[in-house]
Amino acid sequence: MRGRFNTGQRNYIILGLCSILLLMVAGYAAFRTQLTINGTSNISSEWKVLITGIQSSVLNGNASDSESPTYTATTATFKTNLINPGDSMRYTVTVENQGSIDAVLKTIQKTDSNNKAIIFNVEGMQEGEVLKAGDETSFIVEVSYNASTSSQPENLTSDLELTLNYEQATGEETAVEKVTNIGGVRIPVVESGDGLYVDDTRAGRYVYRGSNPNNYIEFNDELWRIVAKEADGTYKIVRNDVLSEKIPFDESGNRDSKSEGAGGTYCATNSGGCTAWAINDNYVNEYSESKIIQGTVLKDASLNTYLNGEYYNNLNPMAQGLVVNHVWNVGPVPSENDITITSNLSILDEEKITWKGKVALLSISDSILANSNQEQCQSVADINSNLSVCKTTNYLVPVSDSYWLISPRTTYSNYLMKFNSKGSIDFGAYASSPLNVRPAVYINSGISLSGDGTQSNPYTIS
Repeated sequence: MRGRFNTGQRNYIILGLCSILLLMVAGYAAFRTQLTINGTSNISSEWKVLITGIQSSVLNGNASDSESPTYTATTATFKTNLINPGDSMRYTVTVENQGSIDAVLKTIQKTDSNNKAIIFNVEGMQEGEVLKAGDETSFIVEVSYNASTSSQPENLTSDLELTLNYEQATGEETAVEKVTNIGGVRIPVVESGDGLYVDDTRAGRYVYRGSNPNNYIEFNDELWRIVAKEADGTYKIVRNDVLSEKIPFDESGNRDSKSEGAGGTYCATNSGGCTAWAINDNYVNEYSESKIIQGTVLKDASLNTYLNGEYYNNLNPMAQGLVVNHVWNVGPVPSENDITITSNLSILDEEKITWKGKVALLSISDSILANSNQEQCQSVADINSNLSVCKTTNYLVPVSDSYWLISPRTTYSNYLMKFNSKGSIDFGAYASSPLNVRPAVYINSGISLSGDGTQSNPYTIS
């Protein structure tokens, strides 16, 4: 492993300029029907496909606009400063069909400088997509300083030219398969079976579901699984195997008996442990008005301390460099809640308390959303009523023994949820009980992947 950047190199890389030109060609195709003119006739149809906006936002790190993005009817241009590995910017370009003729995106032509240190990812558009008269669409270009870069690149610039060729739609176009970008690999988005799904509970998020989807990734010289692509572009991943030793969530006696847990009730005095993942001061949001966090918890859970101390420190340097300090949903969840958009959501309960850090555990929503059978397995109650079915359509079901989830129960401050090998999600694990641990992390969006995601040929980060 080559050495990481020293201070001088980090300063120097500020000079690296990423310049991108987006060129949209809105051209007529030949009309398929003749215009019949009797006497005096007027052509009332209008061809008008044009770019109407561009917005930039920082995804990670210290990336910034070198110049304010600009656009005309047919071009959008922006320049990006990237400073450190993992820095990334997102540009959202809007295209409108202001005419009266439906248009189809006939071809997409992409040319870049092939600089391995700078990654361009384009998503949100595909060849064959129809843009109907009066509609608008948008696509995203993400520019990233390759997060796995470990020494000063020789080439500090890269250029991208993207040409979108729109033609008149014929009405005979076939439906376009939806895809999204995972580390530079275009992955189909599915609605059944094993694969990558749109997460209906959170906008802009994708989750892997099924018995064994192709979401294996090599990380820290081990096999992990990609759980989700987040709306901010980061990837939530979990270790494929549990750690070698069972570990309590919170060791007996770790916290004062008067410390209060995430459910707002007292932690057990000695043997039960406490379900609060972190001290109050380390939570990102504190909903005191709803009595979710009360009193003062003066220590992190012992598992939190271990994972973000000894465990993280033993990751290899490349893995450490890829881990993002990220917000995690750690709020308590009632057992009766469903993971649906229209009911009293456990996902909303999880989001009521959030913690920012590097290493944690999967939540109850992660474990449920990984099931491809959302008709029979969309809630804890459903899963536990349909175990023989639900355990066969979820790759996160333990091979043997239970492992910790980060979600506590609202009604008991010393009970947490665990996922067991029967496929059920249980609510009866004392925090002080030793259980299997599957560490989870968020890794930087600025990665480039190769491989096909299978267990024999997992994604590798290059």
